[in-house]
Amino acid sequence: MEKFRMVFSGAGGQGVITAAVILAEAAVIHEGLIAVQSQSYGPEARGGATRSDIIISEHPILFPKVTQPNVLVCLTQEAYDKFSPIIRPGGLLLTDDRYVKLGKKVDAKQVELPMYQTVQDAIGNPVVFNICMLGVLIGLLGLVKAESVLAVISTRVQEKYVEMNRKALELGVSMAEPLGLG
Repeated sequence: MEKFRMVFSGAGGQGVITAAVILAEAAVIHEGLIAVQSQSYGPEARGGATRSDIIISEHPILFPKVTQPNVLVCLTQEAYDKFSPIIRPGGLLLTDDRYVKLGKKVDAKQVELPMYQTVQDAIGNPVVFNICMLGVLIGLLGLVKAESVLAVISTRVQEKYVEMNRKALELGVSMAEPLGLG
């Protein structure tokens, strides 16, 4: 397995940090991998900029911060404008077409999908937008198994919301399948 250095970025309230924590836990607890996750928040709890760094590897991780991610997720225009210059050449940039308009070309595979709108249309509740995004990443990169993510979700969300999260995860995986990167 290649070492994945990821940055998830967006606005407070979008679940960027929750998604990062779920992914890191799935990698460590259910896949036997090594992972670190750290986060930073903007000055406002909701609506301010958020960033979470995740590193997943089979080998020891010597430094917990990501300086040049090979996977960058931007869920807001502010996040895209701020972080797109740091992506590692040849990496993967994932954005949502509702919130991010791609500007300058970056030396990365750019995947722009209607994740938010797909969640709204299929589920009707944007609270699981972040889990759909995780599904897209799993589908594109094969980071961890969907079952591992679902196992973590079932310990982190109320039982009545597990099914909605499962649907969002499956939506994301199905959105990634036609792209065939994994």
